[in-house]
This record gives sequence, C-alpha cells and structure tokens, in this order.
Amino acid sequence: MSKTSAASALLDADHPDFLRITPEEATELGQRALEAAGYSGEDARITIDQLVDNSLCGYRFAGLPRVLAIATDVKTKQPRKPVSIVRETPVSALVDGGNNIGYVAAYRGAEIAIQKAKASGMATVGVFNSYYRGRNAYFVEKIVKEGLVAFHTSAASPRVLPPGSTKPMLGTNPICFGFPSDNGPVVVDMGTASFMWGEVMLHAHLGEPLPEGVGFDEQGRPSTDGKAVLKGGVAPFGGHKGYGLSFAIQALGILAGSHLAHGNVRDYAFHFWVVDPEIMLPGGEFPKSMSEYVKEIKDTPKQPGVDEIRIPSERAYRERERRLKEGILVDRKVVESLKTIAAGGMIEYQ
Repeated sequence: MSKTSAASALLDADHPDFLRITPEEATELGQRALEAAGYSGEDARITIDQLVDNSLCGYRFAGLPRVLAIATDVKTKQPRKPVSIVRETPVSALVDGGNNIGYVAAYRGAEIAIQKAKASGMATVGVFNSYYRGRNAYFVEKIVKEGLVAFHTSAASPRVLPPGSTKPMLGTNPICFGFPSDNGPVVVDMGTASFMWGEVMLHAHLGEPLPEGVGFDEQGRPSTDGKAVLKGGVAPFGGHKGYGLSFAIQALGILAGSHLAHGNVRDYAFHFWVVDPEIMLPGGEFPKSMSEYVKEIKDTPKQPGVDEIRIPSERAYRERERRLKEGILVDRKVVESLKTIAAGGMIEYQ
C-alpha cells in the first residue's frame, strides 16, 4: 500500500492544524496540565482517563480541550473538600461533590450506585456541589460493565434558551441509558442542547464559526460567533420536544440536590438510577435477550445504498478500537495551550 493510500485509510485524516499523538502521550500531557491547574493523584488520573477515552470515541471537544476549560474555570481555584455522602438509605445516597470537578464527583457517585444496586437490587444516587462532568456514557458504561441497567441524567448551569426566550435558563442537560448484553454494554447517550457547550468553547478558542441556527448572543440574537455565543447560549435540540426533555432533566437535578450548594435550583447536579436486572429477570435472561434485540435491529432489511443498521454506541466503540492503534488528532492550538498551562502559564478559554 502506498503512503498516500495508507494515510487515506486512517480513521482521522492527517491535517496541518492537528497533531497525531498516542493515548499515552495524551494522558501524559493532560495530566501535567491538570496537576498545574490543581488536580493531582487519583483525581487527575480519573479525569484524564475519561478525557482520553472521549477522544478515542471521536468526541473532539470532550477530550483534551476540556482541560483548558477546567484550568480556566473559577471553581477550580476555589477550595475543595473530599466527596462525601450526606444522606443515605440502603437504596439511595445524596452525595456532596465538595466542589470537585464532575469527572471525579460523578465517578464517585457511579461507584456508590454500583455498590448499592449490587447489595439491594436497585439504587438512586444524586451528586451536587460539582461542575463539569464530561460524557454521561463514560459513567454509564462503567456501571453496565458490572451487569447493571443504568439511567443517568446531568443538570447543569444555564446555557440553553427556552424557545422564544432571550436568556439561557437550562443546562445542556444530557440523558443516558445503559444496558448489559452478552456482547457488551449498549449505551444510549444524548444531549438535549442543539450544540454542546464544550463545542462552543472549543470553536471560540479556535476562532471557528458555529453552525447556523444553534447559537445566540447575550441579547438573544442568532449568532455563529463562538465568543458571542459564550455570552449568550444555544437552542435546545428538536424544538419543544428537546426543551421538554431538558426541563425534566433540570427538575431531576433538584431531586439530586442542585440547590443545596449555592441556593440555585438551576445548578449542576448528577443523578443515577441503577437496577440489577436479576431482580426482575434472574438467571442472566436480560443480557441474553438484549443481545437478541440488538441482532434483530441490525438484521432489519436495509434501504438501497445502506451498508448496515447501527445501534447506539456502536460507532464510538469501533472508533475507540481504531484510535487505540492509530492515535488521536488534537488541535495544535490546544496542545500549545496545554503546554503553556503545564509550564505554569495562563491562557484564555472562555
């Protein structure tokens, strides 16, 4: 195979504005920057593990660029305390995130949910007093690998404008479901915003325009300028239906304690509902039936020109396997900014 043919076969084509680095190199660079920003040890390891996995799964904005957001967020510079349970029963826990980054606080919440669901058959866990938490799918995949069914929502600070309004009142508010199968986790993860906030931040940092119709400036006027949209917000996806889902997820955030840290009902809060399928379908029946369900969907007759019917999470898992071998592409400007942070310097990111 020629060099040109080999390059064209790569999952991510090389580009002068990007650097191709190994997952190990990405981990080392990200960890150094996180340590310079004030996160070290186990907390840094938990955070960078997700960020690199996000890149492997094809989520450019949710990978190393999130270190830039963490390093420049005012909450990162404020005091933190250990993540702790403030209220619990055998099947529930309310967790104070201690102003720790959500990558850490939600990770601990997922661990608690796993422990309680295994012990009691089901669990509900809420985590408050935290912020950025990355991809819901990362936590849900962890839960599902323990043989459990998971439902996870994340309420956030206002970035999304209700239809017809000029001011953001909702978070980007993703929702995620996870199911064990005989062939591995099946995860359904989606945001309820038309454009994720991390993508807005990355576009603003790189000077790239946003797509038409997703962003608004601080006066509520449509805009494709990332820096202007950072002062305004984005629309929910799917009009009133996405707005309705986002509204419900924000309400679940209240149940998870969103108002407890700062008296604001529209603040960050993460909610896990986890069930052991054995309490309803003993003997491993659910994973087997889930695999059968997936096979039936994939065996659906296809329209002309369609190679396959994919299920949720399938693309991400395939891309993860390829990038583990081929490496990941990271914007040169992001790499330069990370090196600046790691060296003790300052950058602007929001």
